[in-house]
Amino acid sequence: MPSFDVVSEANAVEVKNAVDQANKEISTRFDFKGSDARVEQKERELTAYADSEFQLNQVRDVLTGKMAKRNVDVRFLDMGKIEKIGGDKVKQVIKVKNGIESDTAKKIVRLVKDSKIKVQASIQGDAVRVTGAKRDDLQATIALLRKDVTDLPLEFNNFRD
Repeated sequence: MPSFDVVSEANAVEVKNAVDQANKEISTRFDFKGSDARVEQKERELTAYADSEFQLNQVRDVLTGKMAKRNVDVRFLDMGKIEKIGGDKVKQVIKVKNGIESDTAKKIVRLVKDSKIKVQASIQGDAVRVTGAKRDDLQATIALLRKDVTDLPLEFNNFRD
């Protein structure tokens, strides 16, 4: 029976490359001369450091620009709140989302069922598996999800015929 998976995961290699490029640009920019501005990465968590809130915004702009150039959707980034860390220095934790949360997965399943397309959607961990009898129905479902789910970058993989 034809099926595919709906997933949402950032390419970890591209995220690391974007962080490296952002750090390289920050170290060479004149407006960051002598400052402690940088972005650190631990698994799926980025931490942006800067000397002031304005500089932190600049670091974030550089990071999102590099992410966009490396085809990493910025909707994967979940910006935390800005924290003060001694003196004027500030930091911000940025989480890289991975997988579809259960609320969003339920919304996707409901959307597929309400569409009256002859397919079944089921939640498989942090992905949603869609199965149907015809390939055309699956392609119509992909088009529907691309149009209606805009708050999360979705990928459609594991397409089986």
